[in-house]
Amino acid sequence: MAFEYIKALHIIFIVTWFAGLFYIVRLFIYQAEAWEKPEFERKILIPQLNLMASRLWYIITWPSAILTLIFGFWTLSYRWGYMQLGFMHAKLAFVFVLYIYHFYCHKLFKDLQSGTSKWTSTKLRIWNEIATVLLFAIVFIIVLKSLLSAVWGIVGLLLLSILMMIGIKFYKKIREKNES
Repeated sequence: MAFEYIKALHIIFIVTWFAGLFYIVRLFIYQAEAWEKPEFERKILIPQLNLMASRLWYIITWPSAILTLIFGFWTLSYRWGYMQLGFMHAKLAFVFVLYIYHFYCHKLFKDLQSGTSKWTSTKLRIWNEIATVLLFAIVFIIVLKSLLSAVWGIVGLLLLSILMMIGIKFYKKIREKNES
């Protein structure tokens, strides 16, 4: 019975971690765009966005990342035989990449808090898609227990991402046209 509770907590903290990762990059986009606003708007937007990002990052995202790791290893300790299977190695490799993504988000967070980031809102929108790709890969692998099935899922997601990027560029052109 303990295994089910530990696994449930692992899943809950995965969800809150991804929610934090998705929203923090959205806040990064707003922060980058705030620097392009007139001075009177910047004075209001930047402190508020910095406060929101700080609370999200330190109160939700970081604790969720740590608790995901703790409960993940605890869950794995009940299913140690999975470590003999290739799908688990692939899943853990994607999770490792996700932590690298998280650490790089921390760097972006620090840069934006100090006003030194050189990332544009468009680059940050693309950056945000990496977490989506990793989420798809990890879920497909762990549910289907097959790396090949995950590859097909990721290929589909990448095609969808390309279509989304085309849509974003199209939307940006329309927005810029309407602003001028």
